[in-house]
Amino acid sequence: MIEKIHVAGENRGEILVYALSTCGWCRKTKEHLKKMGLAFDYIDVDLLDPAESEEVMETVRKHNEKGSFPTIVVNDEHCVVGYDMDRLRELLKDE
Repeated sequence: MIEKIHVAGENRGEILVYALSTCGWCRKTKEHLKKMGLAFDYIDVDLLDPAESEEVMETVRKHNEKGSFPTIVVNDEHCVVGYDMDRLRELLKDE
């Protein structure tokens, strides 16, 4: 099973960030979520072994067919691609 890293905060639904450890926008996204005080999980895909990475990328592409980062999945329903905090806030308001 692929290990997600959990960041504690206010629960506003399941927020999962697929990221790269070397991506500035990914780091910025995680920092912004922390500043918002939200609970979320993240996976740094580039730190996984090759088999796990491919498994995760299959999931990422179901939500974001380009497979770009960051990909933020909310409640396994909605997807925010890139550093789009306005869109994320809009989604979380409705949850």
